[in-house]
Amino acid sequence: MKRETLIGLIYLIVCLLFTALGGYPLYLQRQHHPIPVEKVFGKRHMLSDWASWLKGSRGDTDVFILEGSESGGAILILGGTHPDEPASFVSSLIALNTIQVEKGRVFIIPRANASGFTATEPGEGHPAFYTIPLPNGNQMKIQFGSRLTNPLDQWPTPDVQPHKPSGQLLSVKDLRNLNRCFPGDSCGLFTERVAAGITKLIRDEKIGLTIDLHEASLEYPVINALVAHEKGLEIASEALLELEMEDLHYSFEPSPKKLRGLTHRELGDHTETVPFLIETANVAQGRLRGRTTHEMITKGIDAAYFKAVATGLLKVPYDQNGIPLEVRCGRHLSAVIQLTHAYNLAHPSEKILFTGLPTYTELTQSSVGEYLK
Repeated sequence: MKRETLIGLIYLIVCLLFTALGGYPLYLQRQHHPIPVEKVFGKRHMLSDWASWLKGSRGDTDVFILEGSESGGAILILGGTHPDEPASFVSSLIALNTIQVEKGRVFIIPRANASGFTATEPGEGHPAFYTIPLPNGNQMKIQFGSRLTNPLDQWPTPDVQPHKPSGQLLSVKDLRNLNRCFPGDSCGLFTERVAAGITKLIRDEKIGLTIDLHEASLEYPVINALVAHEKGLEIASEALLELEMEDLHYSFEPSPKKLRGLTHRELGDHTETVPFLIETANVAQGRLRGRTTHEMITKGIDAAYFKAVATGLLKVPYDQNGIPLEVRCGRHLSAVIQLTHAYNLAHPSEKILFTGLPTYTELTQSSVGEYLK
């Protein structure tokens, strides 16, 4: 073998080796990892059970159903609509591990945008995974994800396209944002098909109450907030009063009629469900943050934000304690409890009764890991 050929082969092998080493983390991230739950569920449900057009696609996702011994109403808890909002996913995991349903049915979708969990947002420097410590000393590894569906699943995406059915023009990013694509289109773009699947589940199962869990950056005006469609205003008011009694303060935001595609607008307009959206404060989403670390994601601690307090740009208090997952998930779950209570008062024939879901006080006095054993 000639010397030049040998050197070329060595270079080729080295290049292949580095390609494999660099590509393996992306391969791991691209996979859908099993959702860790302590409870044993019978039949495994997928969104494609209701939306056949999603079967075999990366838009298909787990749907968990918990049923009480008595018939009643139905609630849907949506987690992971935006996978870069970690408390949304973790809150749904805690609900899966703890909730005990007595009357009615509880539907939980932890990864509403399953595709978004298989990539991170370009230019953000987000880690692909983060970990939560468990009481036994182990670590639970969780995918971080992107706000948008993976471009590998929706390519090409038009620069601009009308929202269906309103006709409002959506940009290329909005068309990959699940929370801009409701009520969806079973024959449309990938993200629209996922939205259509969730909408169909809500219609078919007669979901009376839908709660979409979210997070926002500390400088975003709609933060630590409850957003409600107009047909849920009385329920929201009752829930907010009860939350105030727990010393939990939420801003109240009516769902805007001219901003289309959001769960709290489109599900309220196009289904019988009463939809709500809950926003908590997530440091890892902020524009003023430093390097995104595991500590930032789980404990909400960031030196850059300690300095940002002086600018007056932050919409929520921030100090050396940070804003950990315990606080954010606690706000989510206490709101779920109170919204359900208020819904039951307004719809006594469709009651949903459950126990076991930890409150804000319980979570902040322990740890998230305690409820993810």
